[in-house]
Amino acid sequence: MSTQPSVRVENLVKKFDDFVAVDHVTFNVEKGEIFGFLGSNGAGKSTTIRMLCGLLRPSGGKAWVGGFDVFSQSEEIKQNIGYMSQKFSLYDELTVEENIDFFSNIYSTPRGSLRQLKQEILEMAGLEERRNTMTRLLPRGWKQRLALGCAVLHQPPILFLDEPTSGVDPIARRQFWELIYQLSERGQTIFVTTHYMDEAEYCHRLALMHEGRIVALDTPEALREAYRSDSLDDVFAAMIQEQEQEQ
Repeated sequence: MSTQPSVRVENLVKKFDDFVAVDHVTFNVEKGEIFGFLGSNGAGKSTTIRMLCGLLRPSGGKAWVGGFDVFSQSEEIKQNIGYMSQKFSLYDELTVEENIDFFSNIYSTPRGSLRQLKQEILEMAGLEERRNTMTRLLPRGWKQRLALGCAVLHQPPILFLDEPTSGVDPIARRQFWELIYQLSERGQTIFVTTHYMDEAEYCHRLALMHEGRIVALDTPEALREAYRSDSLDDVFAAMIQEQEQEQ
């Protein structure tokens, strides 16, 4: 791995009036790493990811994504990342292939390489036989595969996935994570938020968030070992209890 982190965060803060949504979080994400943000709804995961994607200005701290400063170079960040929100963001009235064509234009994909790239996306997502299907007719799991394919059309070095499998059945979630592993093996850095404990096991490293703070950061194996537990559910519950007792 490169000595320069893909994502570097130092004491990042986000306030909404008197409410502190993200409270001085610090971490690095290395190149090619699958880095997971785990926590319940409202823990600050999505707010953090929106700041790192240049969509929300931080209230304090420092952060760099791909070497670009989140305060002064948000447009450069947007051009060099892929982003998939937890809400389905494609066009239901277009076919699978038309959605890919639409986003290839947004990302200014060179026409000379579009045909091959489109085929690679269809194969990766398993949608070759559904290329002419209206997107609204796809099951949610297939829609999420398509959304992931469109997010990586411009081959970004860093990919942000904000709860990408929310509302997807377990089988479709496992298939989606197989795609994430394929991208990581190609050298892409994957930053993913989730509240599913079983998905946390797929991450190389994991940050546990609670009430805007990172309460632990390590590999899933190390976290389980530290608390002598086979279950990340139990580890997370124990950490939250410790935090509440300290307060």
